[in-house]
Amino acid sequence: MKKENLRVLLIGSTGVVGKHVLELALGEECFAEVVALTRRPLPAHPKLINPVAELRDLLSGTDWFAVDGVISALGATQKIAGSPEAFREVDYGLNMAMARTAHESGAKRFALTSSLGADASSRSYYLRTKGELERDLEKIGYASLTFVRPGLLGGVRSERRLAEEAGKLVLGLLGPVLPPRWRISRPDRVAKALVDAIVEGKPGRHVIDSSRLA
Repeated sequence: MKKENLRVLLIGSTGVVGKHVLELALGEECFAEVVALTRRPLPAHPKLINPVAELRDLLSGTDWFAVDGVISALGATQKIAGSPEAFREVDYGLNMAMARTAHESGAKRFALTSSLGADASSRSYYLRTKGELERDLEKIGYASLTFVRPGLLGGVRSERRLAEEAGKLVLGLLGPVLPPRWRISRPDRVAKALVDAIVEGKPGRHVIDSSRLA
């Protein structure tokens, strides 16, 4: 039986995955409240609590972090962030800061949008950062920790990523003959995996591979 009246914190609710997470979370009967931290106001909803400010500034609002579980769909690229350092500040720094604050406030469940190939020893700066984030989130002590690792995401982003768009075109054409883990990952399936992880709250560390997200 599902546990009811969970309070969940959502980080990254305006991104391609986060928008789907927000919609699912607001419609999930097990969630009594959804706290979405954003830089711009979201449409009002009876279950939605929406503190608005720069995310770093929101870390001081500990009442917002008194939740049962956290879903992070927060992420960037070096191009969008402007530099490797700025990218790491978002993908690693902000995620870790939010995760620590929520855990200190009583959160027991955490679900992260990571990446196919995440590995702390990877030569790719992007994948190494994702891997280091996974590694260090494990050290915080969440009772239930889930890493959802999509490949290239489908859907429409608010900003243009030309290389990503070209990749989607190629993978879209080759999709029928590719192994499932290399196909385009559907944002709605990524979102459902994140929400389900918090609803179920299975003890331990769990990885949801891109083969389940195509």
